[in-house]
Amino acid sequence: QVQLVESGGGLVQAGGSLRLACVASGRAFRSYDMAWFRQAPGKEREFVAARSWRGGSTYYADSGKGRFTISRDNAKNTVYLQMNSLKPEDTAVYYCAAGDTVVVFSREREYRYWGQGTQVTVSS
Repeated sequence: QVQLVESGGGLVQAGGSLRLACVASGRAFRSYDMAWFRQAPGKEREFVAARSWRGGSTYYADSGKGRFTISRDNAKNTVYLQMNSLKPEDTAVYYCAAGDTVVVFSREREYRYWGQGTQVTVSS
């Protein structure tokens, strides 16, 4: 069982930066693939970024490439999402997710555990 708690969301002006953090409970954190998804009002939840536990490969949605960076600190059981050059269209609730047998990193159903989400609002 893994519990995920996100933090770091807030209100920021366009062009600004935020760093989201997701702290995981459980001793097996280092063996989970981790991801961030987001859901904007009236839209379906979408993939943002992922990082595999084996080899540390990273994956990004086109919307975040060059602006977002996912990283993890296994000693702290934490995964981060550094978001730079934020745009109003990045406004959404951001969710952390963990999966132990992820094949397609952008697919929601690959992830067994989900956090409650943290709100990110980017003003123009």
